Amino acid sequence: MSTTSAPSRTRGVSAAAPPARQPGSKGSGRSFGIIAWTVLIIFSIIWLIPSFWAIKTSLTANSTASLGAIPIVKDWHLTTASYQTLLKGGDIWQWYLASAVTGVVTVFLSMLVCTMAGYALSRMKFKGSAVMMGLIVLGVMIPGQVLIVPLFALLNQLGILGTYWSVILPQVPQVLAVFVFKHFFDSLPKDFEEAARIDGAGYWQTYTRILLPLSRPVIAAMSIVTFVGVWNNLLLPLFVLTNPKLMTIPVGLATVQGSFGQRYADIQASSILGALPLIILFLIFQRQVVEGVAGSGIKG
Repeated sequence: MSTTSAPSRTRGVSAAAPPARQPGSKGSGRSFGIIAWTVLIIFSIIWLIPSFWAIKTSLTANSTASLGAIPIVKDWHLTTASYQTLLKGGDIWQWYLASAVTGVVTVFLSMLVCTMAGYALSRMKFKGSAVMMGLIVLGVMIPGQVLIVPLFALLNQLGILGTYWSVILPQVPQVLAVFVFKHFFDSLPKDFEEAARIDGAGYWQTYTRILLPLSRPVIAAMSIVTFVGVWNNLLLPLFVLTNPKLMTIPVGLATVQGSFGQRYADIQASSILGALPLIILFLIFQRQVVEGVAGSGIKG
């Protein structure tokens, strides 16, 4: 009896024991981590070099910056003369105001339109919805430069050429936002909506009271993306705005580069001042952007 039970106990223990680790697995994981961190650091340095170069050039005198790269590197007598010139004597505050007005109004109208379009394509099954979704996605492939001439003619016929509305209205339809909202609403369970309909809620109440609160992270992410696109848009404001007082930041920076000539320090300072609000905006809403991109609209 003892000779037969011992092998069975041995087999039981060996079956329950965890599998032995393969030699070198821990070392290979550590090597992969070192390689990954090295690649990330190298690409981070490559990405940061132009930013540091722009900051250093903007803090250098125009007379030194015009001599080339080596004098800029050697000269460490930093000065804020370029920033003082732009902030005191330039029109950058009007450019800030114009970009802020067009950006905020465009984001508000775009999120309202795009969320409703995404909700309709996701929840309202109507004839031709698939074809319409295909046309919307196809709109991503059409560059905006192709539409600038017919858009100019249309805005002229509407009588809004040279106003803020000529910059705002063409940027309200955001194809990417419609696509993201549609797929986000597809991923949400329909239990809440069915319960709301049992209580007598219609499509509008379901949209405003259930789906919109759940999609706040996605709305935040798409709002930031849309605002950055409107803020950096050069071609549309350049064509449709005729009043210099309504110039946005990109159009104003283009005039600065054209009038300053060899004043590289002033050009770099204006570029940094133009990008500074976007950097601050991203730092404030970084968490919302990450959550929105990840699509984590439901907590729990």
